Amino acid sequence: MKKILVTGGCGYIGSHTILDLIENGFEVISVDNNSRSSTRLLEGIEKISGKKVKNYKVDLCNFDDTHAIFQENADIIGIIHFAAFKSVGESVEKPLLYFENNLVSLINLLKCVEEFEISYFVFSSSCTIYGNPDKIPVTENTPPKPAESPYGYTKQMGEQIINEFARANRIKCILLRYFNPAGAHTSSLLGEYPIEKPQNLVPAITQTAIGKIQTLEVFGDDYPTRDGSCVRDFIHVCDLAHAHTLALQYLLDNRNQGYCDVFNLGTGSGITVLEAIRAFENITGVKLNYIIAPRRPGDVIAIYANNDKARQLLKWNPKFSLDDIMLTAWKWEQKLKADEKLFTGRDFQMN
Repeated sequence: MKKILVTGGCGYIGSHTILDLIENGFEVISVDNNSRSSTRLLEGIEKISGKKVKNYKVDLCNFDDTHAIFQENADIIGIIHFAAFKSVGESVEKPLLYFENNLVSLINLLKCVEEFEISYFVFSSSCTIYGNPDKIPVTENTPPKPAESPYGYTKQMGEQIINEFARANRIKCILLRYFNPAGAHTSSLLGEYPIEKPQNLVPAITQTAIGKIQTLEVFGDDYPTRDGSCVRDFIHVCDLAHAHTLALQYLLDNRNQGYCDVFNLGTGSGITVLEAIRAFENITGVKLNYIIAPRRPGDVIAIYANNDKARQLLKWNPKFSLDDIMLTAWKWEQKLKADEKLFTGRDFQMN
């Protein structure tokens, strides 16, 4: 079996991608220091697939510890790199933390790719590299604008580092620019598991609906959009996960068009924050307590994807709708609450 290293494998997208890789015949190991995750999602993978995934609790900013993983696993053929801090708001408050963590970890990983001659590298990038684009939907050729946050800059810099590295070392790389991952696995055994108060919209919605958060904040209603709230492209996490498997297979089949290729991963539809709230209320029947709050630093006004390239070359076809996203996310949230009651005998509250 082809062994793949998934960094950030205990996280939201990483865990769903591990499951998709296993279901498509790959052997997978994970590295995640669990600073912002837990091994709970690996337990969900095992329940669904019957496969126990080994996780190395290693900080990729520590080169020696990272290097030791490759020494122990000489048969790794490819890497899918998710591990990074990802909160836009936090990155505005703590820019050095983000530059150090996200870029040093990437550089250490690429040093090991070079030394151990790893053939394939897939990078978790982001639509934040486009900044506030002049025209939407954005294509892979849309010129990047200045990022709106240090997090966005780490993705722009990460892409540049990988491009130069791939060219110099003749390594096959893919940059996946995805939009707004949301939803959960249909089994309700995998989903988004924020350790702290969530920064992303959908888990904030579900936590408000279940009572963990008292009031949902909508950051701004005076943007130049159809209802004044920001526009986003919400993509189901299982569709996103499968795209990573397809990207890896694309490289394995030598279908890449150069040493470093790039793909947008979004639905191609822009949904406003207020429309997303209404979609949740309609599909679940649960009314949300929300308020309009001031704009949040670092937020892009409006962005959604042109995904033609991924559809044509990766043969990627998103299957899940916005209603699917909201319903699976809600069922996951309800499962978390049921588990919390089972283990503690009380509800979990978050202010």
